[in-house]
Amino acid sequence: MKNLHRYVTGLLSAALVLPGALRTFSQVRSSAPPAIEETVPPQSDNYALGPDSQPHSSVAAGKTFSFELTGSKIYPGTMRTITVYVPAAYQGDKPACVYVGLDGLGFNAPTVFDNLIAQHAMPITIGIGVSPGAVASAGPPDNPRFDRSFEFDSLNDRLARFLLEEVIPQVEQHHTPDGRAITVSTDPNDRAIGGGSTGAIAAFTVAWERPDAFRRVFSAIGTYVGMRGGEQYYVLVRKTEPKPLRIFMQDGVHDEWPGGPEMGDWWMSNQTMNRALEFAGYDVRHTWGAGTHNGSQAASVFPEAMRWLWKDWPAPIRSGEPGNPVLKAILQPGEDWQVAADGCPLTTSLAANPQGQIFYPAGGVPEISQIVADGKSIQCRQRAGAAALAFGADGRLYLVRAEGGVKVTGSAANGPATVLGEGLRIRNLTVRNNGDIYAVTQSEVWLIRAKGEKVRLDEGLKGASGVALSPDGLWLFIAQSSSRSGLSYRVLSDGTLDAREPLYDFYVPTWAEDSGAGGIGMDRDGRAYVATRMGVQVFDRNGRVTAILPLPGNEPATSLCFGGHDFDTLYVAGGRKVYQRKLHIVAAPAWAAPIKLPPWGAG
Repeated sequence: MKNLHRYVTGLLSAALVLPGALRTFSQVRSSAPPAIEETVPPQSDNYALGPDSQPHSSVAAGKTFSFELTGSKIYPGTMRTITVYVPAAYQGDKPACVYVGLDGLGFNAPTVFDNLIAQHAMPITIGIGVSPGAVASAGPPDNPRFDRSFEFDSLNDRLARFLLEEVIPQVEQHHTPDGRAITVSTDPNDRAIGGGSTGAIAAFTVAWERPDAFRRVFSAIGTYVGMRGGEQYYVLVRKTEPKPLRIFMQDGVHDEWPGGPEMGDWWMSNQTMNRALEFAGYDVRHTWGAGTHNGSQAASVFPEAMRWLWKDWPAPIRSGEPGNPVLKAILQPGEDWQVAADGCPLTTSLAANPQGQIFYPAGGVPEISQIVADGKSIQCRQRAGAAALAFGADGRLYLVRAEGGVKVTGSAANGPATVLGEGLRIRNLTVRNNGDIYAVTQSEVWLIRAKGEKVRLDEGLKGASGVALSPDGLWLFIAQSSSRSGLSYRVLSDGTLDAREPLYDFYVPTWAEDSGAGGIGMDRDGRAYVATRMGVQVFDRNGRVTAILPLPGNEPATSLCFGGHDFDTLYVAGGRKVYQRKLHIVAAPAWAAPIKLPPWGAG
């Protein structure tokens, strides 16, 4: 097995030698850096290492050690090498900052860290180099499976979980070469991550998915191309509320990976990514050069990048002001997600009465949340509740029954309780201003008139979930949790529907097959807010996602509604919590009187 691992490690090392340059990220040639000039030939890769990348007798050198990591539960069957750098200044009496290098500790990182730590240009930082995994075949040493692209190019939180749940704990089980315990800080502001090529997009993805764990990113010749969806980042960055990240980018005019030019244009994709980050409001800095797809320039600028990434530490990195005009229009400056309720049923459905108080079904009865009044979090009941609930304009409660249909209750002035839509296994509903109900089952849409008549309007839906009327009452939006699209219907004068169209295109995370869409809310400008696996996706009136509001920890959202005294607070269920956030808009509840919307174009 050791021979096989040595063989696999050798192949991995060969794979990390970038074609055309025939050297690893840390191997460079010495000469003056050229100006950026598109006509400069590839020989312009002669970037010199500065003094901060070279050892000095006056600077105490840190120590490194390595160990093999196997037995991963997140990447089963993989074997890899973990290299740990411990600076000379580390005493083990308090947690150190940490830098994770993907594809190992390249860019002469240990020497750079020695010098910058001695200059107090960066904090005492432990470096952790992580090689990509490989899985031996059943006939070693033939044809092992290399997981580098799978681990590094994929757009999900798997690599972040691997680092947080397996790599860092394993590092902390070791001791320094002189016997000190190793402890790294859990503060995301104390953590940086970096890499080159596929390692660069991986570094960005880890921080993008888990800004609660990493906030400083070094990206060299990043593979923001069509390997496994990396080209989506340009748009996602523009649409998503900015996260508290700081990113340093490097690339060269002649950057193109010879092993896969069909995947995209590395040079243009890095510029496009940088422009997206700048537009979105991120703290981003770039250095462009004239190089090819290799680590020469990256190694030469690595000290500069580290100085900038760690500038003003320990001051925390904050989210920037968004450039997205929709985010600017809907977000209230200074307002963030707050926990409104905790320990809630996983199937939480939210609804607001005309007073803006928030309810959820628990044990078949509504539980009122006083968070609107005092802003304090409540504890949800643990009992399983009804599927969904809604309110009418008169304040009456429409509660879906486990045995089918909707129970309508209210005060004595509103008459006795009644049951409508008996026999229908309703998943969600909305109540019009006239008391009519639009309800969805798993695959059907029903109109339940206030006087009790049931009319099936459509069938063949894929996990019908959220239901919402446009503020003018002219269109009905139905989300499909088992699909990547939502449906739009024209509402006719008699309440029936036609002109069905899959108008709404959801963004879906790479780990899912569908949107997982839940509740829908509308604001008075006609924007739709939908609970999805990626948080809250905001649609314009042409069915396009214009903004994405992730929940804390990237928790999938399962339901939402607007409430509060002025109906300007968004409540979102995610996991076992309900979050609240005051926005800069006013909602348009389905039971409110129809309003005329401002003109809207084809786009």
